[in-house]
Amino acid sequence: MAKILVVDDEPDLEILIRQKFRKKIREGEYDFVFANNGRHALEQLAQHPDVEVVLSDINMPEMDGLTLLTKLNDQHALLKAVIVSAYSDMENIRTAMNRGAFDFVTKPVNFTDLELTIEKTLSYVKQIRETLRAAKENNILKMYVDETVLHFMNTREFESSLMENETIEASIAFIDICGFTSISENETPDNVVKLLNGYFDVMVKAIISYDGYVDKFIGDAIMAVFRGNYHLDRAIDASLAVRNEIDHLPAFSDKINFTPKVSIGVNSGEVISGNIGSASLRRLDYTVIGDVVNTSQRLQSIAKQGQIIICHDAYLQIKDSFKCREVGEINLKNKLKPVRVYEVIS
Repeated sequence: MAKILVVDDEPDLEILIRQKFRKKIREGEYDFVFANNGRHALEQLAQHPDVEVVLSDINMPEMDGLTLLTKLNDQHALLKAVIVSAYSDMENIRTAMNRGAFDFVTKPVNFTDLELTIEKTLSYVKQIRETLRAAKENNILKMYVDETVLHFMNTREFESSLMENETIEASIAFIDICGFTSISENETPDNVVKLLNGYFDVMVKAIISYDGYVDKFIGDAIMAVFRGNYHLDRAIDASLAVRNEIDHLPAFSDKINFTPKVSIGVNSGEVISGNIGSASLRRLDYTVIGDVVNTSQRLQSIAKQGQIIICHDAYLQIKDSFKCREVGEINLKNKLKPVRVYEVIS
């Protein structure tokens, strides 16, 4: 139902409006609210915030229609007003349009013309609201989906191509908050969420600062992906930054004496990037998969508190840029042979 505010000091106009639009009123398409001047119109708008279109005369006591237009622009930007007046000289028409009127209907009123004007105005208001809603939804989407994912979607012209994937070179960092499980077991859910979100806020900022993006949150861990030039260097720089930021965080509160630390695994190489999931059910997850990803998670699982662990191949690529210490050969889960690993110190 479209709600329309009619502003006019002629009492007969209300009767005419109700008669001429009785079918649309009866069928629930239109709902009219009436005011006898601009001041009264503003009071009615306060009581009826869902009004979409205002039909207003110009010459009225207390507050005229042209002054009302100015108030509407300041206080009710989503509304559109149509001036319905016998003062149809060019000066009044231009003044009304300059103050934001959507259209101008002359008196005596041709109700067929008025109905078409109302429909046109309602359609325009609907377009504005849908555009604003889409913008709001897009801003909300950006809170949940990384810009890399949005860019990937925008490059796909057809829905079927969303299931296509690509092979890329990237570095993957798994970052886990050590000992957080014990906090989850002993604290209220509200405190757990606040604590975790506080840590994630710090960690994600560090990841983004080195042009990485969060692929997913996994409980109290983050999987981050780095693509492009020097992606391994940036992944390790980000890991060092995360460790440093987390190490300097104070305790959450006097009652929760938990000092956060992280364990990190970083690996680099060829991964498959694309949408994983069910196309028929329209439920997809944009991610990267492959042995490089799995190994990165395994490296994190053997990292001790405060450690950043990499494998031998990654060490060979960054040994001239970072100070590292050989840990030795380690058996990783689901790996047939031991893997030589290193700890990144600084």
